[in-house]
Amino acid sequence: MGKKRVCVIGAGASGLTAIKCCIDEGLEPVCFEKSHDIGGLWRYEEKEKEGACVYNSTIINTSKEMMCYSDCPIPDEFPNYMHNTKIMEYFGIYAKKFNLMKHINFNTSVLSCEQEEKGSGEVKVKIRNEKTKETSDFEFDAVLVCVGHHADPYYPLDAFPGIEKFKGEYFHSHEYRKPQGYEGKRVLIVGVGNSGGDIAVELSRQAKQLYWSTRRGCWVMNRVSDQGLPVDIINTTRITTLALKLLPISWINNIVEKQLNARFDHQMYGLKPKHRFTGQHPFVNDELPNRIINGSVMIKSNIGCFTEDSVIFDDGTEVEADAVIFATGFIFQFPFLDDSIAQVRFTIQLYKYMWPVGMTKHTLAVIGHVQVLGAVNPVSEMQSRWATRVFKGLATLPNDNKMLLDINRNKVSLQKRFYNSQRHTMEADHVAYMDEIADQIGVKPNMFSLFITDRKLARKVWYEFCSGYQYRLKGPGKWAGAREAIMGQKSRMFCPLHTRATTKSSKSKKKSLLSYYWLVAVAIGAFYVYR
Repeated sequence: MGKKRVCVIGAGASGLTAIKCCIDEGLEPVCFEKSHDIGGLWRYEEKEKEGACVYNSTIINTSKEMMCYSDCPIPDEFPNYMHNTKIMEYFGIYAKKFNLMKHINFNTSVLSCEQEEKGSGEVKVKIRNEKTKETSDFEFDAVLVCVGHHADPYYPLDAFPGIEKFKGEYFHSHEYRKPQGYEGKRVLIVGVGNSGGDIAVELSRQAKQLYWSTRRGCWVMNRVSDQGLPVDIINTTRITTLALKLLPISWINNIVEKQLNARFDHQMYGLKPKHRFTGQHPFVNDELPNRIINGSVMIKSNIGCFTEDSVIFDDGTEVEADAVIFATGFIFQFPFLDDSIAQVRFTIQLYKYMWPVGMTKHTLAVIGHVQVLGAVNPVSEMQSRWATRVFKGLATLPNDNKMLLDINRNKVSLQKRFYNSQRHTMEADHVAYMDEIADQIGVKPNMFSLFITDRKLARKVWYEFCSGYQYRLKGPGKWAGAREAIMGQKSRMFCPLHTRATTKSSKSKKKSLLSYYWLVAVAIGAFYVYR
């Protein structure tokens, strides 16, 4: 019997690792990528293309040690927060190291996927060559959908009365590339996601005036945290995860909001939202308060209506505008999936954000369709490791009823925690979600065993940031270099900062405010366990 053939749709951050995980499990991956190269939305293109694309200046919001794949550390000299060109360079390193390119068919779109109703669960896939426009049909043993959730822009023009009268330029943020051409113009950005914030800051250096409209406001985090360390390596640790789990949510919000307001008062700057800090997906931007305080960015309320050359906000104020950029997010859908794959268009119907409910056999998984409070690359890798094990019959899934129960329980949890928004139907905490899937594979670190057998490594795993290398220490896919990668992760983080010789000084003992509460959290946990 030959190898099982797996169709991988997309060759971006999720598709690349899906190919590699198929190879690791002895499966035969066949990847279809509609564009001419790897990288997905991280590949910058000057001209507008279908789907999302980074703008020229895009820098990632997750640090390199948190975003890399678990058996391919990012080079020491790469910066902690990488420009999109560096991310593409890393993808090239990863693809070359594991010889992934030979499995990718470029300029090929997937038109449809349909699972056989009976039998082994094979999936019929129809593709189209974008150069010749010829179509072909194939049958695969399984499919990994790796197109992400930033492909189809959400462009709700009908929610903005009078937009048809507006004579200025308006478009969705996925079309934005460079700030040139906006010199002397009055520009309005609509929406306070990370893309909207980055574009607002960048354009405020060129525009005559930059207005930023928000319905809810937002809490603003820095990439650069205490002592100049990347914020995610401070917050994404196992000990912090334990503290967050045990501490009352109101206490956590009070602590973090106090920290954020110590940098700049969100109320005074017109950004304080009604929701608490934990009620939104993190907004990260280091420069926004500087642009607000010097008047380059002016925060405005929700839009009431448009006129021919101006915008009237719901507080009654009116400003003239030459251009409007709608940073209103993306629609979560997979138009090529057949209705036989029940309810897959809705993330809340995906078990663990991966598995459609109601399939005759679990031969299709969605990879990377999750909004983690952290880096997505290692999450997509973990999902792919699990999916390929399921495809081989080495791991099993619960029945539909149990999956639906878990989906509904998660849905209720998200509704309690986050304000109502489509993006918040697919949120997951990085460490908890990684551990949950790792448990299914048998690669979750055993802290008790580690503290007995390798205390130095155990301290790194427990107290330092939870990098993907931790899930290569044991079990299926074990990597001999995992321990060394964990022991050297701080050195790789510091390496790009040490670009000139300096006098060695004693290390500061200052830590993030939240870290001081972990002992309190453990004490609270012990009280509940042993009372």
